[in-house]
Amino acid sequence: MANIKSAKKRIRQEQKRTDQNRARMSRVRSSVRKVEDAIEGGDRKAAEAALHAAMPELHRGVTKGVMHKNTVSRKISRLSKRVKAL
Repeated sequence: MANIKSAKKRIRQEQKRTDQNRARMSRVRSSVRKVEDAIEGGDRKAAEAALHAAMPELHRGVTKGVMHKNTVSRKISRLSKRVKAL
C-alpha cells in the first residue's frame, strides 16, 4: 500500500477509471453480441436495428480510449457485411 498522498490518490483514480472502462467494454461487447444473435437468428430487420444501436457504442469506445479506431472500423465493417448478406 502506498504511503505518499499523491500515490494514494493515483490508486483511487486508477480504480475509478478501471471500473468505468470495464463497464464501457461490457456495453460494447453486449451490443456486438446482440447484432451477432440477430444475424444467427436470420432476422435482417432486427440485425440492422442492433447494428445501428451498436455503432455509437463502438465509436464511443474509441473516443474514450478503450478501443483502437482501426479495430472498431474493422468490427463495424465485418458486422455490416454479415448483415447485408442476410
